[in-house]
Amino acid sequence: MLDKGLQQQTEKIASKDDFPITWIDRITLTVSHTTKYLIPFIVLIMVYEIFMRYVIFEPTMWVNELCLWLAGVIYLVGGIYAMRLRCHIRIVLLYDLVPRSVQRIFDLISTTIIVLYAAALIYGGWPDSYISFTNWERFATFWDPPIPATMKPLSLICVGLIALQAVNNLILDWNNEKEIQYDPAKDLK
Repeated sequence: MLDKGLQQQTEKIASKDDFPITWIDRITLTVSHTTKYLIPFIVLIMVYEIFMRYVIFEPTMWVNELCLWLAGVIYLVGGIYAMRLRCHIRIVLLYDLVPRSVQRIFDLISTTIIVLYAAALIYGGWPDSYISFTNWERFATFWDPPIPATMKPLSLICVGLIALQAVNNLILDWNNEKEIQYDPAKDLK
């Protein structure tokens, strides 16, 4: 299913973490590490736009919207990756003061809230996303890209993957004496 190079890269990146790798982690890593290549592409087309606008004096109509579209994809996928690394925003003042057994209860409550919120968002957003996708709703600008038709369903998919990743993290952390934390210093090695 995955090509060998991407799979080896995913394994190499994942091995920097102290996290075990599950099937949801493989999905998260594959999607997020494939999406990271959009960033240099955005930079490249922005440089092209600057050149066209200020050197050739022929500005493009599509670069800004394409950059917004791709940056939106990166933003959505970044949420899944942040959940995997457990580097999302968390108020730890009370969490760090209590024993691990109480932390597990906090983890269970927070994961339940994430899953319920994701389920409500998917349930409420599905009809509009479906209509946007099937009608190929466009952005209503000069270039008129299908940003709503793609971003609405993608946002629901990413919310679902964030919820799955949260459940995955809860399962992996449950029997540990201490919750697994992301160590940014390992990225520097």
